[in-house]
Amino acid sequence: MTTVVIDKVDRAGALKTLRARIRPRTGRILVAIDGIDGSGKTTFANDLGDLLTESGFTVIRITLDNYLNPTSIRYAQGRYSGKGYFEDSYDYDKFTDEVLEPLSQDGSGRYRTAAYDVSQECEVCSPWRVAPDDAVVIVDGLFMHRKAWCPESGRKLWDFSVWLDVPFTEGFRRLAERDGGSPNLDDPVNERHYQGQQLYLANCQPEKHADLVVDTSGPQVPADEA
Repeated sequence: MTTVVIDKVDRAGALKTLRARIRPRTGRILVAIDGIDGSGKTTFANDLGDLLTESGFTVIRITLDNYLNPTSIRYAQGRYSGKGYFEDSYDYDKFTDEVLEPLSQDGSGRYRTAAYDVSQECEVCSPWRVAPDDAVVIVDGLFMHRKAWCPESGRKLWDFSVWLDVPFTEGFRRLAERDGGSPNLDDPVNERHYQGQQLYLANCQPEKHADLVVDTSGPQVPADEA
């Protein structure tokens, strides 16, 4: 598939656009929802899943956060290392083996949804499942346009990918409201995340590779209004 970057659209328009572009496709479809911390990835992915389900699609929802590395790997480069945040947060090999490859068009369809529980900081073994051949697989997470999945030349792994565009200040404000942390960019945890995501933006250019760029800086619109 040739990547076509659509002009930046609002959230409601993006949901409709994605449904229209997915409708004529056959076989399993991999959709990536990418964005910085606090951009609304999970909400957008859930709303897209609800919209597609209501339209008769079989939807599978997976989050990359269920494939975090243990803390010994995540913080190997330092507790507040931005480089470590970008490079070491996720077990990409296991995620590729257990999710992306089996759920691709030519994959076996036998997949899992989780290998790590961050709330308990422990590995988990979710049961194996079998996806139907026509499933739409919606994956949300950071760093979805990493070079291994979206090479400069050749076919990218995703059938469709979305970049949610929001300023860092707004993203950290939302995280503080949700989790009770600091909204300030100079907070050590936020600084780690900010530096790591700046490395990602510079090295991988997700806005360039996404099929759809969505402005999510405003209020999050309910799916039934899309």
